[in-house]
Amino acid sequence: MVSIYKDQRVGIFVDVQNMYYSARNIYNKKVDFEGLLKKAGQNRKIIRAIAYAIEADTPDEENFFDMLEEIGYEVKKKKLKTYYGGAKKGDWDMGIAIDALKISSKLDVVSLVTGDGDFTHLVYHLQASGCRVEVLAFEKSASKELKEAANNFIDMSDNQRAFLM
Repeated sequence: MVSIYKDQRVGIFVDVQNMYYSARNIYNKKVDFEGLLKKAGQNRKIIRAIAYAIEADTPDEENFFDMLEEIGYEVKKKKLKTYYGGAKKGDWDMGIAIDALKISSKLDVVSLVTGDGDFTHLVYHLQASGCRVEVLAFEKSASKELKEAANNFIDMSDNQRAFLM
């Protein structure tokens, strides 16, 4: 367990698509992003809280992005790409990693909200730079390597009322 104290400077980096699909596939529910922000912050100094989302031109998408901003997230959006043959792709892995690296010198704790194992090497790099890394994700959809790399893994399944609507 990582020591938590009120003067810790925290950066929260949320992989919106990873959380959306994990909550939908495991629980058939939606993520409570306001509850998530509170739990990730844990009454500490939130320096930045960034939600990384994909624009897929779906109904109420702009309302969702507006809601994220209203509750305290900086929202970064990227268009869903459609490739020849119809394949679609949209992810923020590189953007999240680069932002976390750029901001980490101003933070004590990096809170990664994703279960994506691609972030394991980022966790090790942030730790080598002096940051503690917390990972928040649903245990069933979180990479084993990512959970083990983190200083603290918070299983969002353990407190569904705080994380799900």
